[in-house]
Amino acid sequence: MSTYDKIAWLPLCGGLTGLGLVLSYLVMRRRGLGSGLRGAAFSLLPLAAYLTGAIEMFWKMGAAIGDFAKGFAFSIQVWSGIAVTGVAVLLFFASGPLRRRTLKRNKGQRAVGPDDAAAKRSAVTGAGQLATRPAAVAATAPVKARKGKSASSGHDDDDDLGDVEDILRRHGIS
Repeated sequence: MSTYDKIAWLPLCGGLTGLGLVLSYLVMRRRGLGSGLRGAAFSLLPLAAYLTGAIEMFWKMGAAIGDFAKGFAFSIQVWSGIAVTGVAVLLFFASGPLRRRTLKRNKGQRAVGPDDAAAKRSAVTGAGQLATRPAAVAATAPVKARKGKSASSGHDDDDDLGDVEDILRRHGIS
């Protein structure tokens, strides 16, 4: 005989339903019909769970989860499995960047490292052509204004816009 059979479920569920219905009536008088009906709906759930056999199902699920947790927490084999899983996940994430580098080398490309980031950056001139200077030198070197336009570009009244245009020109954006 299991522990489930030792509990008198009908009086327990019937008592919870009765208590809930009394409280729902009090709530209905104080807060209105909608709140009272909602309370009555929740109050009927324990009796419905008993009549449908759901209480026994929940009891068995809880017992199974408890047995699993008990075996899980005190088992060296399970903790060893968790450690092996952690190592596998670590190796999986570490292999991603290494695999990308290997694939690029196999295709005849150089592996991309942190030192190559500056070499990849390059300044773009106004005509859309790539500059031959490295990005650091191109960003600091002043860019001459285009022919036919004045330095202020028609914004004599507003000095702030002229400053912005100068900054944009220095960075090769026009």
